[in-house]
Amino acid sequence: MAPQSRREELESLDIASLNAKEAAVLCLIYPRNKRSYVVFILRNAYPGVHSRQIGFPGGRKEEYDDSFLSTAIRETEEEIGVNGNDIKAITHLSRLFIPPSNFIVYPFLGLMEDEPVFKPEPSEVDDIIEVELDHILDENCISTKKLSTSYAKNINVNCFQYQDKVIWGATAMILSELRAMLLKIN
Repeated sequence: MAPQSRREELESLDIASLNAKEAAVLCLIYPRNKRSYVVFILRNAYPGVHSRQIGFPGGRKEEYDDSFLSTAIRETEEEIGVNGNDIKAITHLSRLFIPPSNFIVYPFLGLMEDEPVFKPEPSEVDDIIEVELDHILDENCISTKKLSTSYAKNINVNCFQYQDKVIWGATAMILSELRAMLLKIN
């Protein structure tokens, strides 16, 4: 999902020298009405590069977090109100550097056996977006859109389209890896 220019830029960077912040996110799959879903959040508006963007629940690693997985689960609990003890960690996905915010993100895949009841944290989450897994596996949801962001104007981005929502950037890159992994076993 990364545009060629972004891949070239990332290949030329010495990420270790950038003093990047670290974060973790959780790709959470769960059942609803005998179907599998993935949950996303719509971030609140705030003065920052990811304002009003769709992402996975997650956030910055804190000193007291034992691991990046602990960070992903803690942040998921805080942002969408699910009990971390109900999440079964499956695997990690590829870490990803996000230049606009200078973060290295560690994504994880987690499952819940029962349908969750979401309680979004209003100070961080504007909306919960639930997308049926079959939609993500359908190649028709992948497209290119022209967007303007807080740091770039009228750029073409590869994305996943869901109703009127556009899932792009780091979230789309992580989702693309998850999709490829699931299609391999499907």
